[in-house]
Amino acid sequence: MGLFAGYDMPMRYPPGIVREHLHTRQQASLFDVSHMGQIYISGADAPIHLESLIPMDIVSLAVGKQKYGLLLNENGGIVDDLMIARIARTEFILVVNASCKTNDFSYLKGKLGKSLNIEIRDDRSLLALQGPKSSDVMNQLGHDLSQMEFMSIAEITLDGVPCLFSRSGYTGEDGFEISMRHDHAVVVAELLLSSPDVAWAGLGARDSLRMEAGLPLYGHEITQDTTPAEAGLSWAVSKPRRLQGQRAGGFPGDHIVLPQIAGGVSRLLVGLQPVGRMPVRKGAALEDDIGNPVGTVTSGGFSPSLWKPVCLGYVNPEYADSAGQSGLHAVVRGKRLPVRVTRLPFVKRNYYRICKTH
Repeated sequence: MGLFAGYDMPMRYPPGIVREHLHTRQQASLFDVSHMGQIYISGADAPIHLESLIPMDIVSLAVGKQKYGLLLNENGGIVDDLMIARIARTEFILVVNASCKTNDFSYLKGKLGKSLNIEIRDDRSLLALQGPKSSDVMNQLGHDLSQMEFMSIAEITLDGVPCLFSRSGYTGEDGFEISMRHDHAVVVAELLLSSPDVAWAGLGARDSLRMEAGLPLYGHEITQDTTPAEAGLSWAVSKPRRLQGQRAGGFPGDHIVLPQIAGGVSRLLVGLQPVGRMPVRKGAALEDDIGNPVGTVTSGGFSPSLWKPVCLGYVNPEYADSAGQSGLHAVVRGKRLPVRVTRLPFVKRNYYRICKTH
């Protein structure tokens, strides 16, 4: 167990991080992510009001669908990244980071509280079933979710417990995030664990999985000093909200974010492959051949899937497209270790997509 965002959280279980990680890649793992915030928002014209803070096309988001979104400050920095799902015409659920949820709630309440009903649901838990056998597990339990699309939501009853399922997650694998009342969480967890394909996994494996998948983590790759374009998240700013779009701008930091998307930035997030076996951790400086500073490592560790160290970091734009090239060094305990820029993700993402024929 370990302290994370004010919660005593399972970092790893007896099998250890490597086995938990590989089990997720091969079968299915269950993560307790109940520390995440769940915020319910409803009211007339809720899509338009939410678009004043989140640079997404929320107006066109269909009922039963969700998207990845960003809350930005006036300088275009990322206050938080989140998932937003539309459960009815004027009702939405936001799943936000644990370390940000109190501030997110206050921010949303202060900006939209006069127009919308905003409620933080501290009475709900969140479990994440992740891995290629996740859909098979649900089928074993009598629920055929094979045709449920990626980034969609559905209300499903498990052993008499009403749950809200979303086909999503943050491991790079297929899977589901499942919300239910706190007093029903143990029942749902035990039911899922009754499958021989499912085992517990902790935050250690969750971090190594998301890093392999090249997914940014709040407090590491994304902060209030990081913009969407710098973090490779321009796609999270919907086309209707960009320059020349139908509803261009109108969100905090638009005067910085939109020109950056159109014209470029002074640093970019990349994957980095250390040469050798020594891991390179968060905070390590990146230098060029002659010792000039060119960036910083934001996450680093060991990849169980590749059996070698990997890391993420920001570099000057001229180095961002030099995939496979050396010439960069990470400074670790006073030593300069060679690293290579590599394309993300390190490991292919296996989100479930329905193949449509025409």
